[in-house]
Amino acid sequence: MKIYLLSESYSKKGESTTEQLVDIERMENAVALFGSFDENIKEIEKAYGVGILCRGTQIKISGEPEKVSLAGKAVQSLLSLISRGEELNDQNIHYVMDLVNEGNEDQINKISSDVICITSKGRPVKAKTLGQKAYIEAIKNTTVTIGVGPAGTGKTYLAVAMAVKAFRNQEVNRIILTRPAVEAGEKLGFLPGDLQNKVDPYLRPLYDALFEMLGAENYQRFVERGNIEVAPLAYMRGRTLDDSFIILDEAQNTTPEQMKMFLTRLGFNSKAVINGDATQIDLPSIKKSGLVEAVKVLKDVEDISLIKFTEKDVVRHRLVQNIIKAYEKYYERTAKDNGNRKSYHIKQTERY
Repeated sequence: MKIYLLSESYSKKGESTTEQLVDIERMENAVALFGSFDENIKEIEKAYGVGILCRGTQIKISGEPEKVSLAGKAVQSLLSLISRGEELNDQNIHYVMDLVNEGNEDQINKISSDVICITSKGRPVKAKTLGQKAYIEAIKNTTVTIGVGPAGTGKTYLAVAMAVKAFRNQEVNRIILTRPAVEAGEKLGFLPGDLQNKVDPYLRPLYDALFEMLGAENYQRFVERGNIEVAPLAYMRGRTLDDSFIILDEAQNTTPEQMKMFLTRLGFNSKAVINGDATQIDLPSIKKSGLVEAVKVLKDVEDISLIKFTEKDVVRHRLVQNIIKAYEKYYERTAKDNGNRKSYHIKQTERY
C-alpha cells in the first residue's frame, strides 16, 4: 500500500488544503471500504471534514493537512482489516478512528488476529477491541480473570467462547455457568414451574451464548451428559469444581460472602472467569457488592487478572457508547455539584 502527498495549497480564506493518494491493491477492497451507497466512507468524511474519492486503484483524500493525515491513517487501517478478511461495520469503523485520533493506529493489527472458536453457524469469534484482546489473553494465561466494565463489551460472550474452546480442545471436562438470581430493580413475584423453570429467566443470556456457540442439539446433549451446567450461584455451595471452566456472570450482584464462596470452589485444572458492571448493582443499598470488594482484595494476588473495560470496548449499537458516556458525564456533573469531583464509577466502587 503506497501513499502520496500530491500538493498543498491555500484557499481564498488563507486556509491550507492538501491532497493525499492511497494506492489500493485490489478493487474489491475499495468496494468493501466504501460500503453500500458509500456509507462507510461518508462516516470518515464526516468525522474528519475531508473529501474522499476513488479513481481506479487510487483513493484521493483532500482537505486540511492535519485532517487529511488522520483520514489517510484511518483508510489505511481499515484496508488492513479488509485484507485480513474482516467485514467493516459501524462499530469497527468508529473504533479504528478512535485509535487513529489517539495515535494508536499501530495497535490495530493486534485486533482480530486470532480466532477463538467457530460458532454453530460457522461464524468466527474474534476480539473486536484492544480491551477484548487483553481480556482473552488474561483468560489464556491466568487461572482467575475478573472482567469489569459496562454492558455490551462482550464479557459474557467471549468468556463462553473461551470456555467452548477449552472444552473442544479437551482442556476441561465441564463448562459451568452461573449467576446470582437477583431481580433488576423490580419484584417478579411468584414464578410458575419447578425450580429450574423459576431460575431460567435469570440465566437466559448464558443459554443464548451457549446456543450460538454449540447449537441447540449439541448443547442439550452435553447437558444430559453433565458436561455443561447452567445454574444459579446458590447451587455452588459445598462443591469442588475440578477440570472445569467456570463463569460467574453479573457478579456485581453477589454479596461478599457469595463471592468468597464462589472463589473457594475452584479445584484442580480449572479456570474461573468473573464478570460484572459496578455501575449496575441491583442489590439492596445496605448490602455490599462482592465484585467491588473482590477487585480491592485480589488486585495483588498472583495468577488473578483484572481487566477493566471502557465505553470504547462496547460492540453493540454505537448509541450504547453514547448512552454510557452521557450517564458518566451526568454523574460526574452531579458529583461535582455536590462537592465531590470523583467519577460515578469511582463513587460506586468506594461506596462499597
